[in-house]
This record gives sequence, C-alpha cells and structure tokens, in this order.
Amino acid sequence: MRQSVLVSVLVVSLLVTTITPQCNAQGWAAVAAAVASKVVGLWQNGHVDLLDHPCRFSVKPTVRRFQLYFKGRMWCPGWTSIRGEAKTRSRSGVVGKTTRDFVNKAFQAGLITERDAQQWLSH
Repeated sequence: MRQSVLVSVLVVSLLVTTITPQCNAQGWAAVAAAVASKVVGLWQNGHVDLLDHPCRFSVKPTVRRFQLYFKGRMWCPGWTSIRGEAKTRSRSGVVGKTTRDFVNKAFQAGLITERDAQQWLSH
C-alpha cells in the first residue's frame, strides 16, 4: 500500500504541474514533493530486542471516521507466533502500546516471567 500511495501522489503532482501555468509549476512541484514525503513518512518498520530475542514491528496509518489512526504490529520470528497489536491516534505511542500488548500476551502464554513482564510494562 505504501508504494501505491507514493505513486498516486506522484501522478497527482505531475498532473498538477502540467495543468498549472509555467510560472507556478515550481511552487506546485515543491508542495507536491512536501506532501509526498509527509504521506510516505506515516509508515514505519523497525527492529527491537525483547529479552534477547530479535523482534520486528510495523506501523501503518488507517483512516476511521475521517480521523487518522495508527495500527501497530509486533512479532518475534523464531521465538513465538504471538503478535502484539494496537491501534491509537498517536504515531509516537503506537509502538509502545504494541510492545505492551505483546508482553502481556507472552506473559499469559508463560513465555516470560512476571518480573520480565513488569520491566516492560512499567515503561
């Protein structure tokens, strides 16, 4: 989906620049490039070490009732099939909530001790 949004923004910016008069084309191109970089920056993928296990997370934007939300997912390949998930309006907070959900599920499944869980849940 990330690539399709980027392609859509580029197509729209190209259409806008061809339609607008030549003196304003540079202004529209700059606006289109700025919008494209903001839209692409809404997605995030990364790595985190959880109790000496390499884990991955992803964040993607969704729109619900005309409001922007962020869905987070976390998984640890090679350790467990558990997936942490969270949805929030906060882009900066979604990874933390996703990690907390993963830790809660891992604790309930008996993969980690209460002490290990408390370390991650207290943050």
